Amino acid sequence: MSGYSGFSTLFYKEILRFWKVAFQTVLAPVVTALLYLTIFGHALRDHVQVYPGVGYTSFLIPGLVMMSVLQNAFANSSSSLIQSKITGNLVFVLLPPLSHGEMFGAYVLAALVRGLAVGFGVFVVTVCFIPVSFVAPFYIVAFALLGAAILATLGLIAGIWAEKFDQLATFQNFLITPLTFLSGVFYSTHTLPPVWREVSRLNPFFYMIDGFRYGFFGMSDINPLVSLAIVSGFFVVLAVLALRMLATGYKLRH
Repeated sequence: MSGYSGFSTLFYKEILRFWKVAFQTVLAPVVTALLYLTIFGHALRDHVQVYPGVGYTSFLIPGLVMMSVLQNAFANSSSSLIQSKITGNLVFVLLPPLSHGEMFGAYVLAALVRGLAVGFGVFVVTVCFIPVSFVAPFYIVAFALLGAAILATLGLIAGIWAEKFDQLATFQNFLITPLTFLSGVFYSTHTLPPVWREVSRLNPFFYMIDGFRYGFFGMSDINPLVSLAIVSGFFVVLAVLALRMLATGYKLRH
């Protein structure tokens, strides 16, 4: 297995890994997002103010779509690595002449596919109830792709670093989940007190959610070009780190 055939084989294997249990990996997150929309939309639509002319339930939809993309992209790459390490079948990926760049590309692209598949499913289901517009489609596509790629890369890093499921759960419960929920999925940061508004700016997930939402409403808390630059830079940093870990065989070959 070498060259393009090695990359395509690993990519195909990663796609099959989640698609064979699509009921759990794709459908279940869609149902979860729909429950969020139903509960939060009903409970808070008359109590939370967001952008002028935008209802709270409509405001929720892009945030829930992006949250689903991020969480599932992370889950795919991280779970794949940790399962392979624990079961011992990672050796079948490391033995063939597969470069670290090809490994990175296959794991990240497969996780990106799962994240986007779940996000698209959430979008289709939710807009059946609450229609939304497309003001700037470029930003929708750009932030969806970058967001999925970032969390897929972060999942790859977590999967390489973790040696057991408990460590991976710690990474997800104390980093990914809090950063996702505090990124403006359920609220606009311009409604926060000044101190907490500035704290929110330290969360890289905020820029993904805010820029993605701009594509639907043409309104955001931060200039979308600034968000795009920050998110792109974040991806580059994580990609370099992940490639370095793969190249050195950190916790993979030793």
